[in-house]
Amino acid sequence: MEMEDKGTRREKVVQAQVLHKVGEVISAINDAKHVDQVICALHSFAILLFPLDSSLLSGSIDERYRDKILSAKVPSVDERSEWWQVFYRGNAFPTLARVLLRDVTSNWLACFPISARKHVYDAFFANGLMTEVVQALVPCLQPIGTDGLDVQAVRSNTERLLILCLLENNGVVQMAKEFGAAYQTEDSFDEHFKARVSMVAQIVSSLPDKAQMGAAVSLSSHMFFKQITIQLLSLAEERNSNLVNGGAVFNGSVMDGYGTFTFVGETFSRICRRGSIDVLVSEVVPRVLRHVQSLLSLNDGSLVADVIESNRASHFWLNMMLSVKDSYAVERMSEQLLREIAKKRVSDVEAYWILWILFHRSFSHQVSFRSMLVDKFLLWKVFPISCLRWILHFALLEHPPDVKPISESHNNQKFLEALHSLASVWSKKEFVQSATTEQQIYVSAAVGLSLENISREQLDEIKDVMPSILQGVSCRLESPNHLVRRMASSVALAFSNVIDPENPLYLDDSCIGESIDWEFGLVDSEKECLTNNKCIEKGVNVKSCISSVEENDVNHTADKNILQNVKTKTKEVSEYKLVDPDEIIDPATLNCDSGSDKDDDDNESEISDTSSDSSLQPYDLVDDDTDLKKNFTQLVDVVGALRKSDDADGVEKALDVAEKLVRASPDELKHVASDLVRTLVQVRCSDLAVEGEEETAENKRQRALVALVVMCPLESLDTLHKLLYSPNVDFSQRIMILDVMTNAALELSHTKTTKPKHQTRPLISTISENQAWFLPSDIGPPGAGTWKEISETGTLLNWENRYERELPQKPGQIRKGKTRRWSLGSSNIQDNQSEWSHNKFPMYAAAFMLPAMQGFDKKRHGVDLLNRDFIVLGKLIYMLGVCMKCAAMHPEASALASPLLDMLQSRGICHHKEAYVRKAALFAASCVLSSLHPSYIASSLTEGSLEISKGLDWVRTWALHVAESDTDRECYMMAMTCLQLHAEMALQASRAMESIESTSKVENIGLLSSLSKDTIKIPYSSVKFH
Repeated sequence: MEMEDKGTRREKVVQAQVLHKVGEVISAINDAKHVDQVICALHSFAILLFPLDSSLLSGSIDERYRDKILSAKVPSVDERSEWWQVFYRGNAFPTLARVLLRDVTSNWLACFPISARKHVYDAFFANGLMTEVVQALVPCLQPIGTDGLDVQAVRSNTERLLILCLLENNGVVQMAKEFGAAYQTEDSFDEHFKARVSMVAQIVSSLPDKAQMGAAVSLSSHMFFKQITIQLLSLAEERNSNLVNGGAVFNGSVMDGYGTFTFVGETFSRICRRGSIDVLVSEVVPRVLRHVQSLLSLNDGSLVADVIESNRASHFWLNMMLSVKDSYAVERMSEQLLREIAKKRVSDVEAYWILWILFHRSFSHQVSFRSMLVDKFLLWKVFPISCLRWILHFALLEHPPDVKPISESHNNQKFLEALHSLASVWSKKEFVQSATTEQQIYVSAAVGLSLENISREQLDEIKDVMPSILQGVSCRLESPNHLVRRMASSVALAFSNVIDPENPLYLDDSCIGESIDWEFGLVDSEKECLTNNKCIEKGVNVKSCISSVEENDVNHTADKNILQNVKTKTKEVSEYKLVDPDEIIDPATLNCDSGSDKDDDDNESEISDTSSDSSLQPYDLVDDDTDLKKNFTQLVDVVGALRKSDDADGVEKALDVAEKLVRASPDELKHVASDLVRTLVQVRCSDLAVEGEEETAENKRQRALVALVVMCPLESLDTLHKLLYSPNVDFSQRIMILDVMTNAALELSHTKTTKPKHQTRPLISTISENQAWFLPSDIGPPGAGTWKEISETGTLLNWENRYERELPQKPGQIRKGKTRRWSLGSSNIQDNQSEWSHNKFPMYAAAFMLPAMQGFDKKRHGVDLLNRDFIVLGKLIYMLGVCMKCAAMHPEASALASPLLDMLQSRGICHHKEAYVRKAALFAASCVLSSLHPSYIASSLTEGSLEISKGLDWVRTWALHVAESDTDRECYMMAMTCLQLHAEMALQASRAMESIESTSKVENIGLLSSLSKDTIKIPYSSVKFH
């Protein structure tokens, strides 16, 4: 007791001496008239605190003060240590530091010699207690009360001292050790100690934010946090683990290094909070990976927990994550650590032991950390699939990938509960509709990988897992997205391997193989854009919103048998030409097989050469009935053959000739069109076609239907619209009807017609011609021969003279046989005609669109577009969008835009649960924006018709809402495209409005009063046109 009182009295005496000395130094600085006086004052105090060699200053000061410095009394080591402790742990240091950092810096520091600045000025900060030094330095980066101060000099000097103390002298790791010693020696309350550590960590981490513009690069956030992270991680490389100044050895328990790890955890938390988690993790992962690899090499590639626990170099890593108390920082660090480990492409064994070293103690002691890994990281986060495997092994299976569990019952309950949670979430249809594609891939892989690590007996123990998995597979197989269906087939295969390994269930050819690709062909779900055509080749292409429909593959078809590429079809249908009405056609020639078209040119010459001979030879009439059955020359016969479902050959031949007969436009077409359309829709090609040729038959049927709609639009469309909502038509037939209408609209918009060339010829011949008047003209192609008179035989009287001449062949022309064409018309029709492209679709646009838009929201027997048949609804909306594209810039587009926008505004469409429908609606809205002529919008506003203006404003508002809140990435991209199109349309409309207003002023025409109330908004601009 007496010893304690004596020590307390001694401490008070030293405190008084230190404060008195500080007062003297400050007074001398204030009274100084020369810089050497300031140096002497600081030297007189520095020599009492630090082991200073006074001779180092003798050459840098005046002789009048040199003797005073050299004659200064040097205290003993114990006295110096006692003064150092009292000075830095009391109020003396903050008092002197304020004078040094403000007054001395402003008035004298620029005059200090380099040696004097280093030994009697910088020493007070570089050799001090770093936890106190940093609290004195950082506030001076933003000085308060700057009367008479050189603020720029103060801030620059403070930054220099911070770099010197924290970075060059490793001050951050020194602070960590100081806190470790303080916790062991101080008799302080734990919460007070935590608050002090947190305050210092906050001050250190805020330094980059307080540094001035143009400060050193080392004070930037990236470089500063990187350097202090390296300093703190160097504690792990201290093999003897002398983490505290007093020599206390950190032997692996948390409490011995509590102060040090508290500061490390707080500093790492602040770094995470300030957005530099990537800097922190990029330094942690390589070091812990090297440590794990060294342990594996020492133990022949196999590790156990006891080996890691007993290794002294592992102690820092075992407690690093446990020291981080901020739940947000823990989650961000864990997430970023997993992603960084995945980038290193480490083996599964190395990754498992990295996670074990970093997370094992947190996982064992903290319920919140277990919940984060098992619930959040498996269900709501999205990691690379390799990370998912590591999480499953570490958090649920709790054994490395290269070690099999001792028994299947080991930790069985935790794993089964996690699988039950995964399956229940995965099975919900709402999850398929609302979750992002990345999220669905991740959860599907989690379910599949869990099934790969479970036995049939374990699966039987979990209630409701089997029904949940079957339900999830079922709802995904109904999706129009190929990638979603592939998820279902992969999980179904993994499930079947558990139920019956001898009979795996293959629902997709991509699943065939020794192992299932849970990445579904994507190398990295984060880097791969999930909207490319490979992943969702059945989806909507975003680019189609800004480019023409015919130049992009924007196909919504879900049924594999009727999947067609719109771009390819457009090229095919654009090749058809309207036939010449004067051309003589033999209907029997239309029965030629379409597949042999490429050989027609080769065989035509041979046939024509022998036709005259073969026509004179007798032939057998026995096979006439058979030949008549094979050839169809009338559409009525085609309809009859298609209705005979028991005659597969007849149906096949009818499909072969149907398109050509329709495009020949016979007189009966108008009367037979309705029956032929209905028959073609109802015929079952897949049942009647030869195995392997089902798709060919479907293509023939679809081309025939397209030809019907093109050649006879009104009658064909009337029947198709009735069938579209008929209860007697199934899902695939509705899809086919919409595909037919889409392709027919595209063909009609690209129809090629022929018009005769109007060649001007002189009506009266001139007298300068050299040849006789009765001879034909010499006008002709170069190389033509001379006219020769032909002598007629068989008659005595010739009432007219005939002439002929040789003409040269045209480039690329092939003479075919001996047959010639003789008619009253010109034999050179193709030469006298030219092709003109003419959009015939606008006149039929209303017939295409209006009946299809009626009753889409009504639920009928077998028809439920808003719910069950959402794929048909998406196809319908897509077809309407294509129709708007085909009628672009025509008056019909302006008339049909408002009804289509009214349909899209219905809540059942614009807020549909399925992203497939929302994407189709965004596509249709984009088509409307690109189809309307700006002058029409301007004239509508001028005339006071605000219906179209309100519809377009709704498109903008809705697109903004989708871009901000929709979970589907492709919907977001298409919404942004809509906004871009809307901005362009508004700009063009505003220019048209300016033109109208200027014209009105010139002609003194007054605009309607309602026009002044409306506003055209141009995004990203402050300009508004009223």
